[in-house]
Amino acid sequence: MYTHTLVTMAETVSRAERKERTRQSLVDSTLELIAERNFASVSLREVARTAGIVPTAFYRHFASMEDLGIAVVEDSMRVLRHMLRDARRQPSTKNARESLAILVRQVHAHDDRFRFLTRERYGGVVEVRRAIDTELRLLVSELTIDLSRMPGLDGWSVDDLEMCASLIVNSMLATVVDLLDLARPGSAAEREIISRAERQLRVIMLGMSKWEPRAG
Repeated sequence: MYTHTLVTMAETVSRAERKERTRQSLVDSTLELIAERNFASVSLREVARTAGIVPTAFYRHFASMEDLGIAVVEDSMRVLRHMLRDARRQPSTKNARESLAILVRQVHAHDDRFRFLTRERYGGVVEVRRAIDTELRLLVSELTIDLSRMPGLDGWSVDDLEMCASLIVNSMLATVVDLLDLARPGSAAEREIISRAERQLRVIMLGMSKWEPRAG
């Protein structure tokens, strides 16, 4: 009885692992297919074929292509969250350069995900566009909470804190777009983008230190 239970549990875990691997394969296959295309141009059959499954098996993992697109957004946003972690922890003039160094490394390592997010942010699939917008608003909200806990900012209104959080996130996103447009990483053009982004972050952070917030 005990042995039978262990075997059943192992089989259940194995099935769950296989299902998760196939699901991730569908996400990765989608990113591969949209490297130079919009998400709306990709078909379910293409994704299934690239992932190595039959089209009917697709529906064991996603209800629709729109559902898959939302999963790709969530997968990609995990990378963006990692990239913004330093800025969320301690926005200051001292860590602007370090945060940007992390950004550059992440863009180089996960350019497919960043291209997807920046392209589809204003793309044609409504559900995907809304998912990106929701995730970005969550990032701003998380940073707003972190800012409210910092000495000197605890008396700021939510509106003022959210305004600064939005400026930081949007500055990072604009830098990502500039980096993705580069033909050659590590070039003089890239160094100029990083230098400009660092100056922008410093202006935001120094401006925060001089800002007279409205009463919360």
